Amino acid sequence: MIRAEGLHIALGGRAVLRGVDLQIEAGWTAIVGPNGAGKSTLLRALAGLLSPQQGSVHLQGREMREWTAPQRARYLAWMAQQGETSGELSVRETVELGRIAHLGLGGVPGAQCRAVVEQAMQRCECSDWSARRLNELSGGERQRVLLARALATEAPLLLLDEPTTHLDAPHQVALARLFRQLAREGRGVVSVLHDLGLALQADQLIVIEAGRVRAAGHPADPALQRALEAVFGQAIRVQPGACGRPQVHLNLENVDGD
Repeated sequence: MIRAEGLHIALGGRAVLRGVDLQIEAGWTAIVGPNGAGKSTLLRALAGLLSPQQGSVHLQGREMREWTAPQRARYLAWMAQQGETSGELSVRETVELGRIAHLGLGGVPGAQCRAVVEQAMQRCECSDWSARRLNELSGGERQRVLLARALATEAPLLLLDEPTTHLDAPHQVALARLFRQLAREGRGVVSVLHDLGLALQADQLIVIEAGRVRAAGHPADPALQRALEAVFGQAIRVQPGACGRPQVHLNLENVDGD
């Protein structure tokens, strides 16, 4: 669905991405790495929001620059880590913004658009308070609304920067179930995550360190698991878990006690 070749990006004179190569297919892909590794910068580059000094991004085999803005908006949906929203908009009005790529700025939503918006709100569990204003919501509630807005685009590819921010454990689990369902529907979900336990539930894991791809593959791959432990300075251990899925544990063996 999307491919990066030799991406080099510098911000403020500092190299952030250093020759990143990767390919992402349909399914759920999680991007992980230490703070400052370049995860969010990579996601913004994949979304076409940052132009690399070197290298290129291809969507469906076409270079990003060959896509018009409306075409790109219908193919991929972007959700920022700290989404900008107006507190005066209602939940439903915010989710309806996801339909602009199909309707244009002056378009009037019809029955089909209303059905898409309603389904997006149901999937993100925010239908019950669709009339409330954003400034009346908690951080976790707003996060679910912003995700519903991304779903309402019906884009085949979703690029989500820290979608679990402010979410409690039950809603993080619900989000993982939603990502798996979207993957079964043939859509691509690329999520930057700090929660390694959640990231290990993805179909593909991309491990970033110091602006480079350290490892990429299925979370069950032992080589990828060792690379994941290494980039976090052996502060974690990845071990077999239930249902064939690995689990992550803090490595407390070398912590000095009083």
